[in-house]
Amino acid sequence: MVSPPSQRLWVRMLAVMMVVNFPGALQRCISDEVQTQVRVVRPAPIGPISRPPSGQQPPLTSGLHPRRTPLHGLSVKRRGYLGQVAPPPSAPPQPIRIHTWIPRERDNLSEAEKNRLMSAVEEAVRVVSSLLSVNRAPGPLLLSRDVKKYCKFLWSNSRLTNYNRCGRANKNYRNETCLDVTIPDDHLAGCDIYLEPDSPHRTVLRPEGAGLPDTDLLLYLHLQSSDKCRAEPDVLAYAVHCQTDTQGRPVAGVVVICREALTAATFNHQATVQIVIHELFHVLGFSRDLFHTWKDCPSLSRAVGAGCSPRGKVIHSDGSGQMRIYTPSIISALQRHLASTDPELGGPLENLNAPSGSVSSHWESRILRGSIMAAVLEDWTTVRIDPITLAALQDTGWYTVNLSRAQSLAWGDGEGAAFGSLPSCQGKSSSFFCTGSGLGCHFLHLHKGECQTDPYLEGCGVFKPLKNGSECWKKENTRLSSEENWSGEILGLDSRCFFSSLTRQSRFPEINGSVMGCCYRHRCTGPNRYQIQVAGSEWVDCPAGGTVQIRGYQGSVFCPERRLCLYSDITLPSDDANIYPSSSTSNPYEVLRSAQEGTWLSFGPPSLVTVATALCFTAAVSLLAALRVCSLKCGCCRTRIHILPEDHRNR
Repeated sequence: MVSPPSQRLWVRMLAVMMVVNFPGALQRCISDEVQTQVRVVRPAPIGPISRPPSGQQPPLTSGLHPRRTPLHGLSVKRRGYLGQVAPPPSAPPQPIRIHTWIPRERDNLSEAEKNRLMSAVEEAVRVVSSLLSVNRAPGPLLLSRDVKKYCKFLWSNSRLTNYNRCGRANKNYRNETCLDVTIPDDHLAGCDIYLEPDSPHRTVLRPEGAGLPDTDLLLYLHLQSSDKCRAEPDVLAYAVHCQTDTQGRPVAGVVVICREALTAATFNHQATVQIVIHELFHVLGFSRDLFHTWKDCPSLSRAVGAGCSPRGKVIHSDGSGQMRIYTPSIISALQRHLASTDPELGGPLENLNAPSGSVSSHWESRILRGSIMAAVLEDWTTVRIDPITLAALQDTGWYTVNLSRAQSLAWGDGEGAAFGSLPSCQGKSSSFFCTGSGLGCHFLHLHKGECQTDPYLEGCGVFKPLKNGSECWKKENTRLSSEENWSGEILGLDSRCFFSSLTRQSRFPEINGSVMGCCYRHRCTGPNRYQIQVAGSEWVDCPAGGTVQIRGYQGSVFCPERRLCLYSDITLPSDDANIYPSSSTSNPYEVLRSAQEGTWLSFGPPSLVTVATALCFTAAVSLLAALRVCSLKCGCCRTRIHILPEDHRNR
């Protein structure tokens, strides 16, 4: 016997009330913490060529040619220009060449895991290479050896021929490392020992390696279940830089990817791409240990370093105590983003977990949520390679940056200088923030959301994507039958989340619907102009910043201002759809105007049917108001998607 619709609805509501919803876990980025454990090898000034007495050749243990020797250690070299900085190239900057090298693994990866990882890494490298260019030096890249490791003492008398050269080898010297990766000798410059203070005779302690051809950055990719991965399940990856060139630009680093992130159950290609890009940006210069080494270069069209001067201290506190990076491109980009000329708008840095007197290598989450370098990364569909981050990389002085490839950052767009401050977000002065624990829409309107906070938000609330399938653009997330779809939801490729109080007029007209996030179709008719369609209705204009009523429904739909049909590059994820309509000034949805009806999905256990049958109609009416809220949760915001762990600290 089929239960009546009202009874089936009771069953569903009771089941929903028994579900416990847990907020998404934070993903911590621990690169700042790990970077403190790494000794960075920085090249020292180059010493003079040791000249033997007239008519003599310096005797060599290994038969190598004379070389220049740094005062305190070997610099990063290029073969053909050993020991000296390569002459300025005449060609303009070219896309950075990133060479990834995987050392021998402690944990054997399956072929599927290797393929997943390499596919994501290759895509991340392509993206970064399309964004950043450097002045390429000729010849293979050779990394430095740390003189403090291989040398027991240096000749310290400035009157000696071998002043500041290594006089004795450290017998315990074995190898060079970057974090816990052993650097192959073939990637390293050689090193010599001068046993006598005034003799040109030298002993080759380690010969010159072959180096890495066509390489501007050597990235060691370490895939393992490290102690840090095991100790902190919310850590998926982390990174460090370990060598710089004579201009301070990082030329070698390590990205550790926790093997747990590659398992089939949790692996997501685009999320992994974003993690690798995030870590690469840390290695390339977005690091608190490198902020003070950034260069002020009037023009990067010349050789890197030509006309450049040290920026010195770039981190300062604004009037409210927020730590910020103050460099020209960052200030300009943030002023454009927030539509403000306030001179105190430097790049805001996260202060949570930052040691006293120090800062984080991430943007402040309240102000730049959604940025690839924010301290908190949500669902991968919401993360952007934003203009402020690219401006920061430009202000390092080491790169020319293709700023035209920056992705739109909707979070805080045009909100003014006070946006993201604690008084601003807690005082409900911005629609980007929320209070309480209500259900609504994520700020990009691709997802339904719940008002939540986390330690990085310091008590401010935002609508975070929910767990378990609340993407509006996935038709398969439809849960209710057409009979029970009181709010008129339609899920599909062109659907977005809207704050809505719609209720079908045929159902309990005396009950006013609560405002919640619901999925409706939308199509663009111009910049910041669009129409919506709910179940059973025609297309109707939805005035941005206003509300619209739908025939056959009571209540209203709230039309977001400057969120839809404004950013042409905010599109659906490519992993989940073959057609990716974007919110743009055109009308890309005409080909997708097929009917999208709800599907029946029963999930109440049989025992609940018995309970529902026993309930009398009078009791049902007396609880109608409470059940109305529950039904909207069931229909509009019942399910939640798993949040991609939020913080990537050089992950």
